Amino acid sequence: MSHGSTMMLGEDSAPGFFWRQVGQEAKRRGVKGIVWMGAHWECTGEGFEIAANPTTPKKQPVGWVDPQKYTDLQIPVDVNLAKRVQSLLAAKGIPSKLNPDVEWVHDTFLVMRWMFGDKGPVIPCTLISTNAYYDPWKLVDIGSAIRELRYENVLIIGTGGTVHNLYRNKWSNIVLHRDNFAQDTPPAEFALDFRTIAEDALTKNTGPALRSAVMRLMRHPLYRDAHGTDDHWAPVLFVAGACGAEEDIPTRNYAPAECWELVNMANTQFQFGDWDPVD
Repeated sequence: MSHGSTMMLGEDSAPGFFWRQVGQEAKRRGVKGIVWMGAHWECTGEGFEIAANPTTPKKQPVGWVDPQKYTDLQIPVDVNLAKRVQSLLAAKGIPSKLNPDVEWVHDTFLVMRWMFGDKGPVIPCTLISTNAYYDPWKLVDIGSAIRELRYENVLIIGTGGTVHNLYRNKWSNIVLHRDNFAQDTPPAEFALDFRTIAEDALTKNTGPALRSAVMRLMRHPLYRDAHGTDDHWAPVLFVAGACGAEEDIPTRNYAPAECWELVNMANTQFQFGDWDPVD
């Protein structure tokens, strides 16, 4: 999920409608849990952290959004799911620890609000941090380590961005006019080109080729223009790890929704594989 600016929490958009559809499908199919990785929680050191809040966690305030749209949002963190994730990471030699005091950030609960409504999820969840190194191989390894949760009816979601360089956005559209979708000039060539390159990489590769493609994009000449920092690409690597095994080669990947914000921010949504048929 490309989460975009904070205003995406309160404004209708094609990605928001897609997120709502995902939430409806998850409830309809009895999904038992959701494992998230966002762009805005990183920890120092070699290891990673996993959200294990015993009660609904605090949420960071969100700029340019009416607080009524998110203050009552409940986030049902599942400590047992967090422990299960930790055990899977440990089995792959990835150090991690449970964090019972995580303050959740807009990148994750922004999408939750659209998936499940103003009151929040009815599906238990947990959140995996990144770390300050943004090692692409390690982030893919984390996704690979937990991929078996898919067969336990657990949804795996990353919330990052397709083109998300905060230094290249036209912030006056929000700051002065509160209009995040205004495109008073066309997107810059770097943004248009990298958006297309990313869509090709994520929809035309499956299995291990998908993992290789998303890691390779970090060395693309336009990558640093599109991502001034690596935080919003980390969830892409994580999901590629979860959906990029040999068994995933027959799947199809999609880009079902998109919007542009602040002239140069591309919020393309991706779905890896299809929902299983239900009666």
